[in-house]
Amino acid sequence: MTAAIEVEHLVKRYPRGRANAVDDVSFAVLRGETFGLLGPNGAGKTTAIGILTTRVLPTGGRAAVAGIDVVADPIAAKQRIGVVPQTSNLDRSLRVREILTFHAAYHGVSRRERQARADALLEELGLAARGRDKLDWFSGGLQQRVMLGRALMHEPDVLFLDEPTNNLDPQSRLFLWDRIRALHERGVTVVLTTHDMEEADRLCDRIAIMDHGRILALDTPEGLRRLIPGGTMLEVRTRLPQAVPAGAPAGAEPVEAALAALPGVTAVERRPGSGTDDAAVYRLYATGDAGQLLASAAQAVVREEAELLDLRFARPSLEDVFIHLTGSNLRA
Repeated sequence: MTAAIEVEHLVKRYPRGRANAVDDVSFAVLRGETFGLLGPNGAGKTTAIGILTTRVLPTGGRAAVAGIDVVADPIAAKQRIGVVPQTSNLDRSLRVREILTFHAAYHGVSRRERQARADALLEELGLAARGRDKLDWFSGGLQQRVMLGRALMHEPDVLFLDEPTNNLDPQSRLFLWDRIRALHERGVTVVLTTHDMEEADRLCDRIAIMDHGRILALDTPEGLRRLIPGGTMLEVRTRLPQAVPAGAPAGAEPVEAALAALPGVTAVERRPGSGTDDAAVYRLYATGDAGQLLASAAQAVVREEAELLDLRFARPSLEDVFIHLTGSNLRA
């Protein structure tokens, strides 16, 4: 399968910046793939998208979309891409249908074809009855639908979505997820940026985890999970005989030390307790027999005279992967 996007050693340095906003980034996106750039605000995701959509000039490196160098020929590149930005840039003086048809006219779509495409997209996006409306009373979710429709009017090869569900209500979020899945089924190449772990996990074929301008890892969601050390992950929830502050150094209390000493355990993380009680939650990463680990962990907690509240196997999340790679939680 050929690449829809090729990025080689991309760098963006702003004059007053202390560090590169994008720092020697390389990746490729396959045709028909839904590709995610996952990371916190300030990771460099939006800057990378800005370069790929010709809005930001890179300091160094190369980027091509549909085989077109975005710096050497930005006009040709723009004809092949659709963009849904992070914040609304819709013309509020126009009616919804006009927003779509004017955009298509700009891209050279014939009058008959743009009217037909507008009909189809308004229907698909649940806006068939709102085509003559202006945006004055449109919620953020409805405006996002209009921006998606506008981006698709010239049938781009690649669709870029920058934080597409940021600040949307749950219903609007799920609606947009369904539309992205439908585009994927039709073979549209989609690139989205997000700091929403669940969104990336549910929608993306592959994900690049970014932080401080660099790509830390790139793989399928399952491939990223395999970066977590150990083949088994067990969560142990206890009430300690004496309170130990969250964030205390590893081994600061006997239960943690006892769990870390179990055969096959490769790492133990102290995590925040849930609810209002004084529970301590430990996540164990281990190799070997899962059943034996379960029994040994329960015995270790009881042996240290702590109360065992819960014991369960867990599946690593993308946030676990991010913490493993960076040593910190994902910043909002």
